Amino acid sequence: MLFGALLNGQNESIEIPAIHSNMGQDEKGLYIEMEDGRKIYESKRDAYALTLDAFEGQVEGTEQGLRLNFGEILSEGRVYYGFIAKGDSHYPLPVYFKRTAPIVEGKADIPIHTLKGKYDMIGWEKSGKGRMGYRVENKRGQLLYDGRVNFTGTGPFEVAPSLIEGPTVDMTEPTKLMISARVKPAAEVHVLVDRKVFKSPAGENHELVITGLSPNKSYDYQLVYGQDTTQVYSFSTAPQKGARTAFTFAYASDSRSGQGGGERDVYGANHYIMKKIMALAIQQGAAFMQFSGDLIDGYANTPGDIELQYVNWKRAVEPFTHYLPVYEAMGNHEALGRTFDRKEGYPLFVDRFPYASESAEAVFSRHFVNPKNGLHSEDGAKYDPNPEEIDFPSYGENVYYYTYDNVAVVVLNSDYFYAPSTSYIPWISGGLHGYIMDQQFLWFEQTMRNLEAEENIDHIFVTLHTPFFPNGGHVDDDMWYDGNNEKRPYVNGKPLKKGIIERRDQLLHVMVNQSRKTRALMTGDEHNFAVTKITPGMPRYPEDYTPTKLSLKRSIYQINNGAAGAPYYAQEKTPWSDYVDGFTTQNALVLIHVNGDEVRMEVLNPDTLEEIYRRKLN
Repeated sequence: MLFGALLNGQNESIEIPAIHSNMGQDEKGLYIEMEDGRKIYESKRDAYALTLDAFEGQVEGTEQGLRLNFGEILSEGRVYYGFIAKGDSHYPLPVYFKRTAPIVEGKADIPIHTLKGKYDMIGWEKSGKGRMGYRVENKRGQLLYDGRVNFTGTGPFEVAPSLIEGPTVDMTEPTKLMISARVKPAAEVHVLVDRKVFKSPAGENHELVITGLSPNKSYDYQLVYGQDTTQVYSFSTAPQKGARTAFTFAYASDSRSGQGGGERDVYGANHYIMKKIMALAIQQGAAFMQFSGDLIDGYANTPGDIELQYVNWKRAVEPFTHYLPVYEAMGNHEALGRTFDRKEGYPLFVDRFPYASESAEAVFSRHFVNPKNGLHSEDGAKYDPNPEEIDFPSYGENVYYYTYDNVAVVVLNSDYFYAPSTSYIPWISGGLHGYIMDQQFLWFEQTMRNLEAEENIDHIFVTLHTPFFPNGGHVDDDMWYDGNNEKRPYVNGKPLKKGIIERRDQLLHVMVNQSRKTRALMTGDEHNFAVTKITPGMPRYPEDYTPTKLSLKRSIYQINNGAAGAPYYAQEKTPWSDYVDGFTTQNALVLIHVNGDEVRMEVLNPDTLEEIYRRKLN
């Protein structure tokens, strides 16, 4: 679902989930009691931390234009501003004026009254209304936010209901899809498609199910809100399931902010490469994009911080998601937690609770529109300490599957209930980076069994953030941990039965031995592109491995594409290095071309447009 209100207040007292261990609270707040008896208290939230509300919620009209009020969060900097025109581009973006507005004592004034005559590209002087884009930069030159605001008047000016986000095409099916948008202040939203009107009542968050469509057909649509109408956009429905038409879909991961300045770091997201990736996907005719984790920098300890980062990522892809659906998965950098200060080393970090409202999973699900066909949570597992209560975070919209024609994509969350403080997981309890917990595994097993039996599905792709076989950057974790199978999650101070390598093998068994249709595993986390051919003879274990080893009946490909803008990782030596092909640190977009029974992969550099790699997948 779309972004919604979060609990941002500092709680006097809060219920501690039973699935954690050695955690308590007293008059000073939440704490973790260490083995030596010391109490490590939760970090105090920074009153001056960046939040989404500070950038999009404090705009007012003035006699001469618009005033942005950032308060004490941002006292200095500057604002770029410019009108957004309708109708002269499929991808409406601000055209910034030659001057900027300084931020002085937390305020910046955009002088609309000066943008007259030859600078009035939208005709606001005559119509008395318009749309302004603005970009916020701090005093160090870092870009923090791209905003949109509608105004009315010719002086004085007023803020009108504004399309803050969208419209975004989501979850295309043969006869229906969803269009989502966010409007502020609250307003009714209507979507016009094929002479039909689909209505959403007054509010800020809107998700409209568009029904009565024909398979494999293109439609124009408009979104109407307040007194304004967006320009004409379009979408295409999916073919009838099993039609076996030729189509392409795109894959990438890891777009958190990179080095190089400018749009490579728009507070949490690499706008530069993501825009190029999305433009290339559109140009190559992709039907949809799968993006599997580390969208943003994350590792936040306030909801407002990670909200701002998510919105920045969505702003980068938004010109293209007016037309093309994107399915998102969680990675480790989507972490939102409670942190506990130590005098030595990094703070201890656990998934933020209350889980229903403030967990990393809950915030992710509020920001993105994905299918709701997964399981609820890890509640009900053998290690659940309270079978009658909800103790775990939700899997809603972060574990799911979807189909398109004769292809199914299964999306997993390998950073669920995530505790980055790996060495302290046995003490504080939490999920392990790269681990698929028991209830999720059982859901995966059943889902794969169902898809295997579905006569209209010929090809299955499984995607999650962490590689089964890391090659560069995460050899010391992911599903390998330098060959240490002892690594596993803990719940209520107790370890799960299966170690990380054992759980990896269980997943492989389902994908390879129990499935004829699985074509590839699509991963990220490592900031590079590489293809690993997982064969029956490929070395997969450390020399001293004692659990039962898995025998594979056939080969399968692991496609790692974590090259969407995050800082690079070079290749490292692993037992399976001889089975790795095409390794590169270039930015990359993977294109999967499906034509009936045939599946081909093509990989392009979105920055230079050169071909990186190609291969048949069946």
